[in-house]
Amino acid sequence: MALTMHTFLYILTVSKVSMMLTDSGRSKILRIEGGSPLSGELRVYPAKNAALPILAASLLTPEPITLVEVPRLRDVEVMLELLAHLGTHYQWEGRTLHLHTPEIRNTHAPYELVGQMRASFIVWGALLARVGEGRISLPGGCAFGARPVDQHVKALRALGAEVVEEEGTFYARRVRPLSGRVVFDLPTVGGTEQAMLAVALGGEATLVQAAMEPEIEDLGRFLRMLGVKVEGLGSAMVHVRGAKRLGGGTYRIIPDRIEAGTYLLAAAATRGAITLREVRPDHLDALLDKLRQAGHRLEVGPDWIHFTATKDPLPLFVEAREYPGFPTDLQPIVTAYLATVPGQSAVSDRVYPDRFTHVGELARMGAELYLRDRTLLVQGRRLHGAQVKALDIRAGGALVVAALSAEGVSEIEGVYFLERGYEDLEERLKALGARVGVAEVALAQAAD
Repeated sequence: MALTMHTFLYILTVSKVSMMLTDSGRSKILRIEGGSPLSGELRVYPAKNAALPILAASLLTPEPITLVEVPRLRDVEVMLELLAHLGTHYQWEGRTLHLHTPEIRNTHAPYELVGQMRASFIVWGALLARVGEGRISLPGGCAFGARPVDQHVKALRALGAEVVEEEGTFYARRVRPLSGRVVFDLPTVGGTEQAMLAVALGGEATLVQAAMEPEIEDLGRFLRMLGVKVEGLGSAMVHVRGAKRLGGGTYRIIPDRIEAGTYLLAAAATRGAITLREVRPDHLDALLDKLRQAGHRLEVGPDWIHFTATKDPLPLFVEAREYPGFPTDLQPIVTAYLATVPGQSAVSDRVYPDRFTHVGELARMGAELYLRDRTLLVQGRRLHGAQVKALDIRAGGALVVAALSAEGVSEIEGVYFLERGYEDLEERLKALGARVGVAEVALAQAAD
């Protein structure tokens, strides 16, 4: 297996970081006994990547907001902690979340909160819109390659904000109503969301080469409910016209296409058959097309997918790219699936070309993977259980898929990352027939 020096150094760095993300000197281990085809029915939970920007957008209004069926994930809790620091009162009622921000109490989003999750960076635009200024530290979260914020800064400056950066902290000030034309250098989900929030109160913007992801559309629909005029959702040119004052309301978040894709690929890797309910199949076109190319059988309805795996799938070439292309968040997970498919497949990622932190850990399970010129060649074979470590959310999803298909028992360290992106993972896998459990081990043992 060939690894770039960049990837190798990153793995060493994140391995150290993951050891700090433990409670009371103990680490969670996910144990999976592989070899059982997944079978059954599952309801898809709401999308984390839609919920987080919508939570940030709740800062825009002094009126109460109710979000129905919010995912109960670590990332959501971190965002709520940040919102509470800024002035939001919130209360859970089952899976429903009530939010109210009558006033902004702080305009500084500190590193100890923003550093845990990249999506928190977009509260900057909401602060700028609501109170005319905002100070925020560089974001953290999963680090699988360069993820700069230059397009965020470019957008706010194009809209007329004054932006200053000092030692990793950005300060922005509104000197006039924010308006203008933003031409992104490339489609950027976070940059598009940032600009949409920044002009939501009295501003106006045309966003050129905007991101087209379903989560952007969901944010746009939420802003419309508040009173913002948003046109062009789902296209590369979005026009946003803010209102002087925004209202409140009740909103339901879209289903999580990445969670849905993870379970479909897990069923494919184990040669199983599952049905997904409360899903948006149109958000998964690129994945469903690849599964059909591989020879799997799919039946699709307006809000359900029935998947039946073929016993002899074909190898694939997969290139992750911006929506509506194959999702970069599913790239590690499809790699794990392809590691079980006889023949040679190939995987590349145009969004994050260095997103291959899962490669070394999959190799521990017997996967034959060769990284050449930012393209991963995958020689499919039977995998075996091993002790491995999740280094980011979707790398963790990849290890789960590989472990479910492997012979023997796998122990996956870094459950923290899985809990950031997959709700009730253990119980949901058990419902599909997987043999899985969670245990805690002493930190010293986990480090061996």
